[in-house]
Amino acid sequence: MKRLLTCAIVAFTCLTAIAKNDIIVAQDGSGDFTSIQEAILSVRAEMGHRTNIHVKKGVYKEKIVVPTWCINVSLIGEDRDSTIIEWNDHANMQIDGKKMGTFRTYTIKVHGHGFRAENLTIANNAPLLGQAVALHVEGDQAVFVNCRIIGNQDTIYAGSATSRQLYDKCEIEGTTDFIFGPATCFFDKCVIRSKKNSYITAPSTPEDKKYGFVFQECKLIAADGIHKVYLGRPWRPYGASAFINCEMDNHIRPEGWDNWRNAENEKTARFIEIGSKGSGANNDARVKWAKTSGNAKDYTRKKVIGF
Repeated sequence: MKRLLTCAIVAFTCLTAIAKNDIIVAQDGSGDFTSIQEAILSVRAEMGHRTNIHVKKGVYKEKIVVPTWCINVSLIGEDRDSTIIEWNDHANMQIDGKKMGTFRTYTIKVHGHGFRAENLTIANNAPLLGQAVALHVEGDQAVFVNCRIIGNQDTIYAGSATSRQLYDKCEIEGTTDFIFGPATCFFDKCVIRSKKNSYITAPSTPEDKKYGFVFQECKLIAADGIHKVYLGRPWRPYGASAFINCEMDNHIRPEGWDNWRNAENEKTARFIEIGSKGSGANNDARVKWAKTSGNAKDYTRKKVIGF
């Protein structure tokens, strides 16, 4: 009997510990917080365990920062299409008489390592008046699963050369250079939707990083009337983007890639396609300074991001 009582106490203690690692955000007041930002700031600093923040359905009009001390935090939406985080800053907005600039326009900015988001929509709803970032990620080992990430220009800023990021079965849409930055990112079975005749990727991969943006078995689609889209252009000389076994609709331009008005970039940019298919796949017409063959096994998730 004493042993059974001891086991019951231990079990209760464990359940209580688990419960403390779960936070509920609900706009109707039925959870622990009504604000996602408040919930994030309630997380104890530098904890080894994972904290799950469950976000109920609703439109959360918030500009959110995940600070460096908030590690291993998960935002888990109740429903991807009905759990929406949105803001509407853009680069040409005036703050104290000065333009905001690209890098302060984020809806969510992630500094903490081990961040995870699931079943959410992250949107920057600014009009087409300048760069408007929906998601800005600096932390390492960031994971996004079944998320919609929506913006116009500069939707995702993969913002640190030491950051590794995974996008798993996400939908990402934008206009110009809407996936950009120096980080190493793996996009697995994502839908990439272009809303303008422009460019998908603008990598600024450092020379010493083997991979930049890798798209594995993704589907590239476009809004109605869009028919002249490049796979990418190098924001910095050694920018790297790879499309591996991806399906491309006919909005992709035959030449595939652009040198950003600088022929010198053709000597250093690292652009590759392996196994492209669909009406937008056209190896014969691609620019000669990009690769159209190689071994897909060199671009697995494990090799690219290591987790």
